[in-house]
Amino acid sequence: MSQVFQDLSNAMASTVEQLAPAIVTVDARRRLPATGVIHSADGIIVTAHHIVEREESLSIITQDGKRHEATLVGRDPRNDLAVLRINASDLATVSWGTEDGLKVGNLVLALGKPGEQVQATLGVVSALVSGNPWREKRKNVEEWRERRRERRGRGGPGRHEHGGHHGPPREMHRLHRRMMGMALADGHIATDVVMYPGFSGGPLVSGDGLVYGINTSGFGRGISLSVPVKTIESTISTLLTHGRMRQGFLGVGVQPVRLPEDLVEDQETGLLVVSVDQDSPAGQAKILVGDIIVTLDEESVSQVDELLSLLTGDRVGQTVSLEIIRGGVLQDMTVTIAERV
Repeated sequence: MSQVFQDLSNAMASTVEQLAPAIVTVDARRRLPATGVIHSADGIIVTAHHIVEREESLSIITQDGKRHEATLVGRDPRNDLAVLRINASDLATVSWGTEDGLKVGNLVLALGKPGEQVQATLGVVSALVSGNPWREKRKNVEEWRERRRERRGRGGPGRHEHGGHHGPPREMHRLHRRMMGMALADGHIATDVVMYPGFSGGPLVSGDGLVYGINTSGFGRGISLSVPVKTIESTISTLLTHGRMRQGFLGVGVQPVRLPEDLVEDQETGLLVVSVDQDSPAGQAKILVGDIIVTLDEESVSQVDELLSLLTGDRVGQTVSLEIIRGGVLQDMTVTIAERV
């Protein structure tokens, strides 16, 4: 048994040693520096958005101790990512894992380099979350509406006999929003690794030596999350092409409001439209003040941040469905998402 532990220990140490040349120190804030990962040999660095507190006087320290002046390519606050560039070539890079290569229960290492040497901490993958776990995708709208009508005939939608409501309680919704904040909108990896100061922006590494995420501790004490590879690659591609993350735009001002129980199943609140820009997509779609938005593209919207998380750059130019309540009646309409400028 002792040999098994020794072999595991040696394997982990070897993994850290192999990855160390591609782990850098990011000097972008007043206090302790943080960590970054070399994404490409020509000087593209990915790190955490929240640790880049300034946009000038940025520097990267590579394994050889050399300090490189860095420029900010762009940020993705919703997923807590930032991309930097240094004038260098032939840099060591990490190898990235695939989406299906990591499973709950896998041992992982979180690596950081806030100082002169790479540091490591060990943990276990506790959850793999795609997007917002509380958002219900209406894959079959007609079936969903028929189920709603059936429930309505049994004394109210989504209610237990004792008056309780199906679905996650409000406290869990609030906890989830505190954890997610405005970032990691496209999913995350949850682990029990200890994120020491300066570890944000470093890699999450599995037993195969591949990197499966970028670590962040920007969501409160005791919460260790990592941005998955799919999101990282998409963000880097967008920022290198556009210099910013594209954001969809409807052109409405909204606030949460309780929904009529006899109309909507398993959703306590929708978004009341309090203002409409007439030259916006909402104005062109004839959305009116007083309408209540229930779903967008068949996904429920009960809070403002949920609506914002749906207005992603890849939806710009797309025509999507809206379900609204107008005058006490559920209606369907469509709107074409524009880009926020």
